Amino acid sequence: MLKIHQLFFLNTLALFIGTLTIASFIGYYTLKEMIVNDNIEHLKRTLELVAVRSNQSNNLDHYVNAVHNQTNYRATAFDNDGKVLAESNIDKRSVDSSLNRQEIMNALTEPYGVEVRYSATFDEDYIFVAKQIPFQGNIIILRLGVTLHSIMGYFYQLWIKLAASFALFIIIALIIAFKISKKAQYDIAQITQYLHEISAKNYMAVLKPEHFREFLQITLLLKNLVKKLRNRDKQKRKYTAKLRLINKQQNDILSAISHEFKNPVAAIVGYTETLEEDPNLNLAIREKFLGKIHSNALKISTMLDRLALSVKLENNDLSIKPTAFDLDTLCRDVTSTLQGKYPQRHIRYEGQSKEVVADKTMLDLVITNLIDNAIKYSEDVVTLRLTDHTIDVIDKGIGIAPHELELISSKFYRVQKNSWDNSMGLGLAIVSYILKLHDTTLRIESTLGVGSTFSFGLDTLVPKK
Repeated sequence: MLKIHQLFFLNTLALFIGTLTIASFIGYYTLKEMIVNDNIEHLKRTLELVAVRSNQSNNLDHYVNAVHNQTNYRATAFDNDGKVLAESNIDKRSVDSSLNRQEIMNALTEPYGVEVRYSATFDEDYIFVAKQIPFQGNIIILRLGVTLHSIMGYFYQLWIKLAASFALFIIIALIIAFKISKKAQYDIAQITQYLHEISAKNYMAVLKPEHFREFLQITLLLKNLVKKLRNRDKQKRKYTAKLRLINKQQNDILSAISHEFKNPVAAIVGYTETLEEDPNLNLAIREKFLGKIHSNALKISTMLDRLALSVKLENNDLSIKPTAFDLDTLCRDVTSTLQGKYPQRHIRYEGQSKEVVADKTMLDLVITNLIDNAIKYSEDVVTLRLTDHTIDVIDKGIGIAPHELELISSKFYRVQKNSWDNSMGLGLAIVSYILKLHDTTLRIESTLGVGSTFSFGLDTLVPKK
């Protein structure tokens, strides 16, 4: 089986030879026809010139011989019946008199009679051109003839030169084809060596074909394949580590849940044991303990609800139910509710009427979580501000370190990891999920020791007109 560069060379060679062969045949016959036509036109012009001098001679034989001597063409004079009256090259009596000569018959009805045919008299192929001319008051037919052999000598010389040019062109084409074949062989060898390197898992091998765009495209495809293979190997190497990481994350989640549930469960158990051990406990203290048990139970219930909601949001199991409502009214309701929940804190609201289309319940949860978060990490006033394009929750708390800004909205992450609250680090994660469902995002700006601003855009919530 031939190699690709050998096929290329042989096909190119066959193409060049075939093309030049066809061109040679076409050129041969075209050039021959051109030379014949050119001589026919020359014979016509010569007839026109010698016809002018026909009345300068009194003897037809002398006139015909003079035409032959001046033009070097065979000259013959005929009457209108085809009889030979004079002949320049041989004795006129040896020439058959006949009206059946095609050029003579055409000359009787057309300006010129033209014929290329075999002459039995001279046993050669001739080009004949005949024309009626006046001579001594009579109309005769003067015919000029030239042998094909005499005019084809120049044609053959020209054709030999063209054939030599064609041969030279073929040689040059073969040299070019051979060089192109060698270049193709080089690029193929580069690709073959590269494939050997890849089979040995040397993914850093270099492949640089130098000559053909097609091989460059193959190179790009191979490099993309190698990249995928390299990535797949990396994935295989990381698979075990990833499993270990997943296990660690699961352990961290369980640890976080255990840690967050530990304090309220411990409080419930402690208060319950005290009530059981002392049936005669003061009524006021008993009611206080029961209130603490109820409060901690609510905290556990809230944490479970948030954990369930976070899982649903992350798994896309929860869809929004948008309705049109005034966001200003919602903000005032949330502020009023949280102010009642935290009577010792100052929650300030700044805003004006703003019509939006969104899931009202989910936005309530977003704003509540943001204010809740601000209250937990600050001691000063917390401001909820509704502008034409954003909702901002501003606090003057401890702030967030720059390296923690990317992590703050992750699940189970809290800035103060050693402090306990009932959020389990889920508040901002839930906020981010809900805002994502509304095609907007949570933005956080914070300075350590100064405070933080949590905000999200409202442009995607404005009803389209």
